[in-house]
Amino acid sequence: EPPDDFICPITTEIMSDPVVAADGQSYERSAIERWLATKSTSPLTSAELESKGLFPNHSLRRMIRLWQEQR
Repeated sequence: EPPDDFICPITTEIMSDPVVAADGQSYERSAIERWLATKSTSPLTSAELESKGLFPNHSLRRMIRLWQEQR
């Protein structure tokens, strides 16, 4: 089983392109972009997001890839 942090809270699948949103949570880029196209709230808390900016989570992506290679 993959670590919980590797799973996108929107898709419930292992992320391949994780990004961090304004709520501090990581999401699969395509899933959070679809979410933010129609909403301005956190998918987890429903709180209003201060920004719709997304930032690559390079560390998490490396950890996921390493985990996948070791399987």
